[in-house]
Formats: sequence, structure tokens, C-alpha cells
Amino acid sequence: MRFRHVVRGGRYLRVADPSWRRPLDGRFAAELGARWNRSGSFPVVYLCSTVKIARANVLRRFAGLPYSPLDLLPERRPVLVQTNVREHRAVDVVTDAGCRAASLPVTYPREADGTEVGWDRCRQVGQAAWDQGEASIASRSAAARPGDRGEELAWLVRAPEDRLRVARRRSFDDWFA
Repeated sequence: MRFRHVVRGGRYLRVADPSWRRPLDGRFAAELGARWNRSGSFPVVYLCSTVKIARANVLRRFAGLPYSPLDLLPERRPVLVQTNVREHRAVDVVTDAGCRAASLPVTYPREADGTEVGWDRCRQVGQAAWDQGEASIASRSAAARPGDRGEELAWLVRAPEDRLRVARRRSFDDWFA
């Protein structure tokens, strides 16, 4: 794939389980897989651009369950971890042209019929980005409501110097309400 790029960097947020000792470690996603990487593949840290997108991701995770994050014990509710990402060129899955270059529909994260673009397609993009030495994938958020502009960043952890550091950690009650 021949990607287009956007410049990204600055403050990003990670929704994390409060028990995670290293909330910015991409090894968990490498083991289990997620939108941009298959299980048993490369490490990725999934980040949100805003608190609104972080909230949307939590609500998405609990959608269809008979309980909400508010029903969890306070010590089990998701925390929000802030990190600072160095300015860099990210694979563009934000603009229409970037989506086309990544072989995704311009309606991403939705197909033209309104269904969500499958993870298998996204994982092909993620693998190509990894193989080509890209630093990250900036994408429209699949958790955002239709019409909302929100981004996520899939940070590809290649070397020790790519590891992100916790700048701030916020309790659920501090950030979710």
C-alpha cells in the first residue's frame, strides 16, 4: 500500500484497566489483537484524541451488556492515562484521500451501507503499516457517533525509544462524568 500521511503528536489518552501496571505497553494488544493488529503480531498502543472519544470507547465496550461502567466497583472502573506523543508522520485514515490510499472506504469507519468496516480489512492496513516501518495510524474513531469528528491513534511500538510514558492518570469519577 502506498499511504498518505498526516502529522500528529501531542497529548493523547488511553482508557485503561486500573489494575494494569503498564497501561502504555503494546504487548497486550500484540497478544490478543485489536482493530489494526492480529493476535500474536506486533505491539500497538491504542489512544484517543479527546476525553469525548475515550468516553465513547468505554460506552461502546459496555454496549449490550446488562450493566454499565457505573455499576462496577469504584476501584474497577476504567482510568484515563494521559501521554505525550512525539510529533511524527502518521498513516492517514482520517481524510477521504487517506482512506482511499489505505484501500478503505471514504465512509470509514463505516461501509457505504452503514455497517462497520471489519477488523480484517483494518488489520491488513495495520500489517502493511508495520511492514513499511510506519510510526502510527491516525484514524477516524469507530466509537464516535455518526457525524462526530473524533480521532484515535494506533501507536506502533517498534523499539524501546518508542515507548510512551504516563504523564497523568485520572480516576473514572474525575474524567468520565
